Amino acid sequence: MLPRRNLARIKLHRVSPAGIERADDVLAVEEPLEIRVAMELDGQKVERSVSVTMRTPGDDFELAAGFLFTEGLIESEREIYDISYCNGKNKEEQRYNRVSVRLRPGTKCDAERLQRNFFVSSSCGLCGKASIEQVRTAANLPLDDAGPVLAASMLTQLPERLRTKQAVFEKTGGLHGAGLFDASGTLVLLKEDVGRHNAVDKLIGDRLLNGSLPLHGHVLLLSGRTSFELIQKARMAGISFVAAVGAPSSLAVELAKETGMTLAGFLRPEKFNLYSGEHRVRQ
Repeated sequence: MLPRRNLARIKLHRVSPAGIERADDVLAVEEPLEIRVAMELDGQKVERSVSVTMRTPGDDFELAAGFLFTEGLIESEREIYDISYCNGKNKEEQRYNRVSVRLRPGTKCDAERLQRNFFVSSSCGLCGKASIEQVRTAANLPLDDAGPVLAASMLTQLPERLRTKQAVFEKTGGLHGAGLFDASGTLVLLKEDVGRHNAVDKLIGDRLLNGSLPLHGHVLLLSGRTSFELIQKARMAGISFVAAVGAPSSLAVELAKETGMTLAGFLRPEKFNLYSGEHRVRQ
């Protein structure tokens, strides 16, 4: 498998009070990835496209697996037989922008349900309560009701620990990070991507393919804001503690409260906001 570029070098003009000068710069690469599912349907082998997402190349198989899992199309890694890049027709770049996930015979995967959900969501056809109920119905992994429990002073240190490990962000400033920490504050896994949801799917997909779900005893740290979709994905993986550098949306807070998750936001060196699950934070 050929390595994929996640950095692009460009020429630009840098403007400052001293004037305008020619300079080099580095940007995060953004390319489309089509996720396809190959399965048996009514005794026939079929392959369907379920999503096209703009992502930073790298960890594409983990991204595809995590996406299928967090969207409720598969229930475990045992349902996946194989993941591969699709061969393009005389276009080498096409090969690495399309991933096919082959499911084992007998796996039930309603790809059309996902397409219907995307259509309804994009047209604002679901209210908050209906969206939360869908997550409740799809989630098959339990939450850890008690833990993990973190000291407030430990929680405020996590963003800097994540930042120091974000190699591509350090060079470009253009990537979101999703970090998985244990209760001692140790960084277990980090994924980066131009899309917040992609970074989370890459992280969860990695743990899924390693047979490490549910993610009890861990904290998911997000480098940006927290949307409903990110809380949904965390809930699907059995993560009971989500913290973020940025703000949550109102529906993210509602889902966290409804499902018993701890949600912290606006993490700063000495303070943060706690929106739900106070029992998992101690002074």
